[in-house]
Amino acid sequence: MAKVCELSGVGPMSGNKVSHSNRKTRTRWLPNLKKKKYPIESLGRTMTLTLSARAIRTIDKQGGIVPAILQAKEENLSDRLATLKRSIIKARA
Repeated sequence: MAKVCELSGVGPMSGNKVSHSNRKTRTRWLPNLKKKKYPIESLGRTMTLTLSARAIRTIDKQGGIVPAILQAKEENLSDRLATLKRSIIKARA
């Protein structure tokens, strides 16, 4: 499983841990990913997504998964969500 958020595209970050004596050690910070199910009413199905905690809060703020997908940039979305976005737009038209 790739450690990447499907909606925002957030992935692992790397950098240095710096001790009190200023020694530097390479480290890796992973995003806070959760699996969550969302119903998509316009298509009549439910999807399980791997999302970061920040993306889940964004979905709640925007009023659901469909508005969040429609407002997200195409380059940040996973392949699954990019095809889902196109099918939602096609169903609305």
